Amino acid sequence: MRVAMWSGPRNISTAMMRSFGARPGAAVVDEPLYAHYLSATGLDHPGRTEILASQPADWRAAIDDLLAPLPPGVTLQYQKHMTHHLLPQIGLDWLGEVTNAYLIRHPASVVASYSKVRGEPTLEDLGFPQQVSIFRRYPGPVVDAADVLRAPDAVLPRLCAALGLPWDPAMLSWAPGRRDTDGVWAPHWYAAVEASTGFAPYDPTPPVVPPRLSALVAAALPLYDELAGHRIR
Repeated sequence: MRVAMWSGPRNISTAMMRSFGARPGAAVVDEPLYAHYLSATGLDHPGRTEILASQPADWRAAIDDLLAPLPPGVTLQYQKHMTHHLLPQIGLDWLGEVTNAYLIRHPASVVASYSKVRGEPTLEDLGFPQQVSIFRRYPGPVVDAADVLRAPDAVLPRLCAALGLPWDPAMLSWAPGRRDTDGVWAPHWYAAVEASTGFAPYDPTPPVVPPRLSALVAAALPLYDELAGHRIR
């Protein structure tokens, strides 16, 4: 099985990748369209040169790699994707060859976190329009980050059941440290995950959204609500 998990930024996507990577017989792929995204947009992200050297900048080559035969002993490929990396020029037919799933987070929490690393994010930066567009064409299980953090031992088994995977408690914990499968951007972003051994406890503190970005939260909310209506609890 190949599972493509679609998430926006400032979510628990890397922890979720750790969780699936802890399953015996699983292989994970970390943001395989990142190099194409940077090449096509010209954006200067931390580690840009290393990212462009580490992955195919042609999306067709990246997809070919994702759909190539899996190594012996690998029964599950888990693909961690950022929805905003799926640029309009990228063909979508390959999504019919994988099992798609969706990781969401309330836009107020996303914006509060994102505003600390980028002052003026756009709706497309948050990935909600792209995520809804993919879901409408290729529906699949939806999980909310808050639900996972509240009760990973309850939500993850239900996610696995929805994907057609047997539940494995190994998904609840993992060894700390970096992985060879982590993207080369890990030194810039993965410090907290590298120190973790499981999902962080849920933090009920209300997010603080800068007033100038309240309209952005309002614009994202209907898109989030559409996906949240399908979420596994």
